[in-house]
Amino acid sequence: MQDSLNILYEDNHIIVVLKPQMTACCPDESGDDNLFDMVKEYIKETYSKPGNVYLGLIHRLDRPTGGVMVFAKTSKAAARLSEQMKNGGFEKKYFAVLCGVPGRDKATLTNYLRKNSVNNMVYVCTESEEGAKFASLAYEIRGKHGGLSLAEITLHTGRTHQIRVQTAAINCPVYGDMRYGGAKAVKGRLALWAYSLRFTHPVTGEALRFIAEPPKEENPWKLFDFEVL
Repeated sequence: MQDSLNILYEDNHIIVVLKPQMTACCPDESGDDNLFDMVKEYIKETYSKPGNVYLGLIHRLDRPTGGVMVFAKTSKAAARLSEQMKNGGFEKKYFAVLCGVPGRDKATLTNYLRKNSVNNMVYVCTESEEGAKFASLAYEIRGKHGGLSLAEITLHTGRTHQIRVQTAAINCPVYGDMRYGGAKAVKGRLALWAYSLRFTHPVTGEALRFIAEPPKEENPWKLFDFEVL
């Protein structure tokens, strides 16, 4: 089990792992293998823990998105990390390859979004619509190539499909996003990667940052020369 997990950090309180693309982060109606259960099984096997192993789910990544995730190994750590998440104590940065080039190389996008639970789609809406939730992100274009652009994105809120919906709203959908990109999207694996996660350790108080680069040997990542900041 350990061989199938890419563990970036682990102690008695937290475990930080790399979520592969197209792997669900937690159990869902599909019944497919998921990262949450993989981590639980790893802990159970590695430490010979009897019964049901505790693991706290702190945040989520969409199935097509790869990158850094942290799980809590104790309920105390889970409560403190969840509180940090609620109060904006997590810094989450992504890389995305966009189809098109935004009009500005650096900007903040703010919208109200609502989710349709029937088709699992998220839409830009007005503030007054039922179910509307405020969404904000900042992006900076780090490279351009053949009508594509590499964006570094910092999330200010954590709405479902937020990056995909907000970039599509400025006519620069994420590469491979056939759901929101329409005719402009380029078919391929979704080029969205959670590359940096920064937070405070829930017990020691230490400032932590974990980084995992996207698969730069694959399209469209290999079209760009970039470095993690």
